[in-house]
Amino acid sequence: MMGGGQQQLQQLSQELQAIDEEIETLQSEIDDLQTEQSDINDAVEAIETLDTGATVQVPLGGGAYIRAEIQDIDEIIVDLGGDFAAEQEADDAVDALRTKQDALDGRIDDVQAEVDELEAESSELEQQAQQMQQQMQQ
Repeated sequence: MMGGGQQQLQQLSQELQAIDEEIETLQSEIDDLQTEQSDINDAVEAIETLDTGATVQVPLGGGAYIRAEIQDIDEIIVDLGGDFAAEQEADDAVDALRTKQDALDGRIDDVQAEVDELEAESSELEQQAQQMQQQMQQ
């Protein structure tokens, strides 16, 4: 009986480890989504505060930037997804970005719900493991 208990305990331990890894993956996804939200906030703020003729730093990649002058703040190119982008007026661009942000909010809520479920399952398995350990010690 003792060997079977050890085997069950080891199986619980492996399940807990798998759940912890899944939680870590989902937390990383949430972090990425929150970073994307922050980028959208920055873009909205820039659209709402910059004026035509303002000088901005445009990233070139590799940590390099170039200064550029905004020719027309009412011509914003917004990523539509699927490798498509469209030129929009500032108000429409802000609306499109806020729509993206709402979708990100929904995705974050969904992923957080998955994390909560996994954490509850993990807690339950930990209790089972503790009970098994106590029974094995008796």
